[in-house]
Amino acid sequence: MPTPAPASVPVQDQPPGTPSPSGALDRFFKISERGSTLPREIRGGFATFFAMAYIIVLNPIILGSAKDMYGHQLDHGQLVTATAVTAAFTTLLMGVIGNVPIALAAGLGVNTVVALQLAPRMSWPDAMGMVVLAGIVVMLLVATGLRERVMNAVPLGLRKGISIGIGLFIMLIGLVDSGFVSRIPDAAHTTVPLQLGGDGHLNGWPVLVFVLGVLLTLALIVRKVPGAILISIVGMTVLAVIVNAVAKVPSWGLTVPKWPGNPVATPDFGLLGKVSLFGGFEKVGALTGILFVFTVLLSCFFDAMGTIMAVSDEAKLTNAEGEMPGMNKVLLVDGLAVSLGGASSSSATTCFVESTAGVGEGARTGFANIVTGALFTVALFLTPVATMVPSQAATPALLAVGFLILSTSIKEIDWADYTIAIPAFVTMLMMPFTYSITNGIGMGFITFVVLRLAAGRGREVPAAMYVVSGVFAFYYLMPALGLT
Repeated sequence: MPTPAPASVPVQDQPPGTPSPSGALDRFFKISERGSTLPREIRGGFATFFAMAYIIVLNPIILGSAKDMYGHQLDHGQLVTATAVTAAFTTLLMGVIGNVPIALAAGLGVNTVVALQLAPRMSWPDAMGMVVLAGIVVMLLVATGLRERVMNAVPLGLRKGISIGIGLFIMLIGLVDSGFVSRIPDAAHTTVPLQLGGDGHLNGWPVLVFVLGVLLTLALIVRKVPGAILISIVGMTVLAVIVNAVAKVPSWGLTVPKWPGNPVATPDFGLLGKVSLFGGFEKVGALTGILFVFTVLLSCFFDAMGTIMAVSDEAKLTNAEGEMPGMNKVLLVDGLAVSLGGASSSSATTCFVESTAGVGEGARTGFANIVTGALFTVALFLTPVATMVPSQAATPALLAVGFLILSTSIKEIDWADYTIAIPAFVTMLMMPFTYSITNGIGMGFITFVVLRLAAGRGREVPAAMYVVSGVFAFYYLMPALGLT
């Protein structure tokens, strides 16, 4: 795929063939300055939306299946609206203020914490209030410059390890969500956690659609076809609709590729604003309440950090030191998004790693977010249509983008320096193996500090890395200390 010019390169110094700025839209989003074009941004916005539209279905399932301490459950229709409207608004906000192609939506992992740890010990408004407080703390960290200092303190080699780890993580997400690999039930009494297909074999039309989608996407990328990822998603969706119509397919997972009988759905905004900021502390006590907020904060802080690093590196938005100009604006919107997610009862909203699908399609600016946000807005009224794209059609994009991230980042790690190579290795493995960006970052940070100290190079470790590694160590020790 075409390699864009770095964000810091002036337009007049860009390679021949780079489009010249034209119009207020181009100048505001710096589309030409970043070596992109309007069609690329639009394609990227569409690709990102299709890659993450599943959240409109999945988030209501996760939150709606849980009960609070009073036995109350959140309404499914209201959760769909809350998820879509928050994703739309925060994604648009990131596009306009941050001017980066990073879309946001309810964070997976954080919503499980809210559903399974917070809600059972308090009311739903109390639980969402703690999410709001976590977002406020994130914004305070941004305002003091601490969050950006933490990100800038990460050595370049470790940053690349984070990017590669996320690449491997989203590849595993694609394989699991498509059904190409599946979790072996505990009843099997085996130490092998995953297997091919649902029973050790590749069976069924949905898996075939996924395999064809992967091959098509990679073939189009090899041929350098513009719009490769988006073409594959649309083409495989059409194929899936046809297959579903003519064959007896027992299950496609969350989304059935079938044109809905009634494509229009009326949004229900009933959950917006149903928040109690400090009610949870009355239920569980001050210490437990603080630890709950800390748990949400840690997950949101470092999941977003890893995603922002990976997307900015892949989009070539960083300078020679690996830092992204205007980072504080991006981090501020991310912190605000966490609070807005709690305020809408859709759980913490955060940067989505699936944004790499749009970057892989050529997106380099916040205009791609305008497209993605607009599609989430349309989804408020056309949710049945927006969610008819099966994961088997969308997830091939994650495998392709995972490869692109790995291929561009792995050569920039100094493998001869074990004090950086081993932490990078730990980071990139722990993300997919623990199914968590935060765990990968935490274990990589701790390993980096320990190895630099062991090598007698402790003075080379930034103070922020010591502090963050200490926080992670405390986080992992919390169960042993009886603090969970």
